Amino acid sequence: MIIDAHAHIFPDKIAQKATDGISAFYGGLKIGYDGTLGALIEEGTAAGVDRFIVQSVATVPSQVRAINDFISESVRKYPDKLIGFGALHPDFDDIAGETERIISLGLKGIKIHGDFQQFFVDDEFAYPIYEAAEGRLPILFHVGDERYDFSSPERLLRVVKRFPGLTVIAAHLAGWSMWDKGVELFEHSGVYADCSSSLYAMSPEHAAELIRRIGADRVMWGTDYPMWGAAKELERFDKLPLSDREKQMILSGNALRLLGES
Repeated sequence: MIIDAHAHIFPDKIAQKATDGISAFYGGLKIGYDGTLGALIEEGTAAGVDRFIVQSVATVPSQVRAINDFISESVRKYPDKLIGFGALHPDFDDIAGETERIISLGLKGIKIHGDFQQFFVDDEFAYPIYEAAEGRLPILFHVGDERYDFSSPERLLRVVKRFPGLTVIAAHLAGWSMWDKGVELFEHSGVYADCSSSLYAMSPEHAAELIRRIGADRVMWGTDYPMWGAAKELERFDKLPLSDREKQMILSGNALRLLGES
């Protein structure tokens, strides 16, 4: 089984605007796909992906409920294909209540992106999210960007220490564009990670080294769709000098265990 542990989807009518915004945020970086659910399933299934963990980021509080409704509706449409993560924003007016609703909708985690949402992930302002999720839902954090400090590995480490019962997934091998620093901080820390938007930037040998330092039993494979597609990311992953057992854990075993899925 192959699970894409990091995929963003948007309603068809706003997908182009959303992907244009992502491209602009990353300096005009070419986005490979249109951000729609249909394209994700079509391309991913053709490449051999069985299931997808899907999410979207609430860049403003007013988007939270609509995103959670959209993600849950998408999961209901494709229950055998999709696992949904909900959205929260530190400025949302009822974080505890919406966390309960996320759980009631059958969503399995929360996605946070400090850079997009413009808050420091270790600020007390965000504590209500972590308090609501601790012991109940994992949080997938975007981590790292040399241009900003909102989601730095150092800040996320403070969150991990402050909320020891919180299940943390540190995206992009614990620090996009600052991978070695992220892995240095989270090496064998008990934090999960995914390898989305990372393999393109390093040699297979370096990627395998970083994965083993985090722990191959705590890393999940993902595309960061619509940034990348499954076929290319699986091609990159296949080149990593990892054992078959390590690859199986990363491709699906770790995600299944983390989320209690079968």
